[in-house]
Parts: sequence; C-alpha cells; structure tokens
Amino acid sequence: MQKLHEEVYELAEARIVNDFGAEVDAIGDITVVLIGYCLQRGLTLEQCLESAYNEIKERTGKVVNGVFVKDN
Repeated sequence: MQKLHEEVYELAEARIVNDFGAEVDAIGDITVVLIGYCLQRGLTLEQCLESAYNEIKERTGKVVNGVFVKDN
C-alpha cells in the first residue's frame, strides 16, 4: 500500500507541473503496483475492473468541470 501511495503522489506531482511523460510513467507504475497487489491477494486486475464497472454501469449523470456528477 505504501508503494501505491508513493506512485499516486508521483502522478499528482506530475499533473501539477503538467509533465505528460511523467504522468504516463506514473500511471504505468500504479498499474504495475496494482497488478502485484492483486497477485498477492489472489485477484486479477480484470476481476477488479469488472466489479467496479458493474457497480457504476447504470449510473446516469454528466461531467462538470472534469468530474462526473451523478443524477439523483
């Protein structure tokens, strides 16, 4: 979890300074860390993504200033 936190922090820092290459690298690093975490927990990344998708797939709303706002 500490490594994931570090990588997310790097992503945030890259975004702040608008360093696209560093953002891409950080997202890749985050993904690798998540895959490793899944392996340790007996999960797959695909299983986790499917679960998240199934939870949100029927939500309706709109994007406001880059943030999805759910309908009531």
